[in-house]
Amino acid sequence: MERPANPRLLGIDFGGTKMAIGVGDVDGRLLVSERLPTNAEQGAQQALTRALDRARELAEQTGGTIVAAGIASPGVVHDDGIELAPNVPGWEQLRLADAVRAHLSLAHVRVTNDLKAAAYAELRLGALRDADPGLVVGLGTGVAAAVTVNGEVLPGRHGASGEIAYGLTDNSWPPRLEPMLEATFSGRALDELAQRLGVDGRAAGLCAAAEQPGPVRDQLRLRVDELARQLVTCCLLLDPQRIVLVGSVAGNDMVRALLTERLTRTLPYPPEIVLSDFAQDAALLGSLAMATEVQPAVV
Repeated sequence: MERPANPRLLGIDFGGTKMAIGVGDVDGRLLVSERLPTNAEQGAQQALTRALDRARELAEQTGGTIVAAGIASPGVVHDDGIELAPNVPGWEQLRLADAVRAHLSLAHVRVTNDLKAAAYAELRLGALRDADPGLVVGLGTGVAAAVTVNGEVLPGRHGASGEIAYGLTDNSWPPRLEPMLEATFSGRALDELAQRLGVDGRAAGLCAAAEQPGPVRDQLRLRVDELARQLVTCCLLLDPQRIVLVGSVAGNDMVRALLTERLTRTLPYPPEIVLSDFAQDAALLGSLAMATEVQPAVV
């Protein structure tokens, strides 16, 4: 097939509450982007269809045609479905890469976990360009990590490296397979804690209230301590040069300061800890970076 005159690359970051869509040039430079609500309660298919239809429209607005796509998804992505992504009904049954290929008539599609996509952005464009090994820690609606070694994102045997949401937080044994750390420290967990403590503003309000001494600060410190214990183990195993924090909760100054202090005091070789420069767009930009690597060669 002849390459279009104005080839475009597509990146999509699918999430439980929002979908970020970006169209870029062949070098991965973002030309236009848009966010749509996922409307998770209406199921997976409508979310996928709306996102892909809008992606085609955005590409047309730039005067180009999509030739390759990088897609970021919650969960552990396989060719025949997605595991550990229960927040959108039907999402785990999707053959996501095949669905994107069919809907957009694309041959060149790459799909990965959303935090691994964020790690691609940090490797290619951000804070891990000059750091090895690296650890990307996502503190948003959920909690997860991604490991980078020798300029690549480490997938693991089942594509599940970095699923620290399943870290154990109590002494029961054997434990049930459930995301125990995520139930302790994540945006969702902090929302629930804020409600229980009668604090307005969900996780953001909780962190703001914790600026003052009192029970809210004490409770937040306990939650950060649990996350720090998990990350200490990650750092002892990997010995990273740099940790990059991404996500809405990571942007809170108090959370970041508490976490940095605990890791610095505990580890024999503390890594540098930085906040991503990409705000909420790391996974989207990483998706575009993946699309640059799978796009068809110029003939």
